[in-house]
Amino acid sequence: MTPTLPLFLDCDPGIDDALALAYLCCQDDVEIVGIAASGGNVPTAQVVANTRGWLDLAGRTDIPVHSGHELPLAWQQTDDDAEDDAARDGATTSSSAGSVSGPEYADLTHGATGAGYAELPAPTRPANSVSAAQAWVDAAHAHPGRLIGIVIGPSTNLALALEIEPELPRLLKRLFIMGGAFNYRGNTQPTTEWNVTFDPESAARALAAFGEAHAQGQLTHLPVIAPIEATEAVEMTSDRLSDILGGAVGTSAGWQRMLTQLAEALRFYFEFHESDGLGYLAHIHDPFVLACALAWARQNTSSSDGPAPAVTSIEAKPTVDADPSAASAPVRGSAGLLPWARTLFAPVDVELTGTLTRGETVADWLGRWDRPVNAEIIRAIDAPAFLDHLSSTLMKGPYS
Repeated sequence: MTPTLPLFLDCDPGIDDALALAYLCCQDDVEIVGIAASGGNVPTAQVVANTRGWLDLAGRTDIPVHSGHELPLAWQQTDDDAEDDAARDGATTSSSAGSVSGPEYADLTHGATGAGYAELPAPTRPANSVSAAQAWVDAAHAHPGRLIGIVIGPSTNLALALEIEPELPRLLKRLFIMGGAFNYRGNTQPTTEWNVTFDPESAARALAAFGEAHAQGQLTHLPVIAPIEATEAVEMTSDRLSDILGGAVGTSAGWQRMLTQLAEALRFYFEFHESDGLGYLAHIHDPFVLACALAWARQNTSSSDGPAPAVTSIEAKPTVDADPSAASAPVRGSAGLLPWARTLFAPVDVELTGTLTRGETVADWLGRWDRPVNAEIIRAIDAPAFLDHLSSTLMKGPYS
């Protein structure tokens, strides 16, 4: 099948990111324009190596991988300020946020390398020389109005791309973001989720930029946010993983190696979740966001070849002030409809200064801010239906 869906993925592998990459490599109608490897679960250089390693196992060394910035936005500012101070004082500084130690990473969750117990091959080709931020811009200009942008890591390089090209929001067909926790316990700080907590400023900038573009009538579709209170419903278990491995025995030797290493990565992820009191399972947030985005794009792309895969949606029941028919101008509290999901529209922002809540995502469900809606938030997921789809996709493997 000729690829008809241009996609740009920003990720920080990470174990559930690796599952998302595996799923992506099984899509024969998707043109993977590029992948931004952004620091988050592990430092940027390791994320780049992991991304390239997983793609090598999948036989997709043709996909360009772009290295993201080494630091979140706030750390970049700290680093710049430290360099300025040093220049005035005639002193030298550390390369990581001045003289302060670098950001905290998620090695307890994903392992020291970000791949759990998996052993990934070393990259066989030179890295792409185009930065992740510039790659966002180039991809959008190459596919204006058609590109699906997906962020399943911190939004650092998307925010930097917006500095390069402020018109980026109107150039995308739609943006999908995995991140945040709305009125929910966090998985990082008490009320915050990892991707947003790692770089709150970048998430806030991205939401503001896309919200402003929508307010000016430049967006047809608002960004989608998939927070952890929804995505935590997507649980991989050891039994399901065994079924996937057993069901893929007829695939190529290369794909079976890919699945074997994914299983090793997931074994670490299972152990982490068990140690965190959640049981011997794994919350696999990222594959859902990617699959949801692609299924939505297929349903909303007239030039797509062939039927979209069968998906189910949870019945969406709007609140009193909802107007589901107003897709071009959704109002606060109105219900959207995405594959495998129930959603609500709301104004969203990110807390940047709270001493206990920095990085918390806040939705104005009651209209206290008097701001326009700027996001469609996934509130619930039909996890069993999606997991069956994911399993069958991985068992089938990539197209030949």
